Amino acid sequence: MTPKERAQSVADHMWAADQASPWFGMELAEIDEGRAVLTLTVAAHHLNGHGICHGGVIFALADSAFAFACNSRNQSTVAQHNTITYISPAQPGDRLTASAREITLTGRSGLTDVTVTNQTGAVIAEFRGASRTLKGQVCSQEIET
Repeated sequence: MTPKERAQSVADHMWAADQASPWFGMELAEIDEGRAVLTLTVAAHHLNGHGICHGGVIFALADSAFAFACNSRNQSTVAQHNTITYISPAQPGDRLTASAREITLTGRSGLTDVTVTNQTGAVIAEFRGASRTLKGQVCSQEIET
């Protein structure tokens, strides 16, 4: 099994159990080892009191992309901490794309950056997540590692 095939198998397993990401309206667009791309279209229920996309929705999108990228090797991995910087507001109807890419993985600790853009490529937010690998796998032993 190639790393990309393994990442896809893990993503399929995670997506089947993920209640939050689909509830937000997210879609998994791409997956590879150490990488993930999720999308979301900003709907009325995503808006805050200013009529723009709630920062928590943007954070959730970036965090989900981070999670899929971190777990792509079939090693159970969770967030230690993460930060986000909001660059531009997301408007109703915007199609947001969160592109996660692993920056470093040393031992059990990793750093993953996620850039959230809209349909024109404008940067909406930059997210950095620190991860920690735990004992165990995401999927059963049937996936070769």
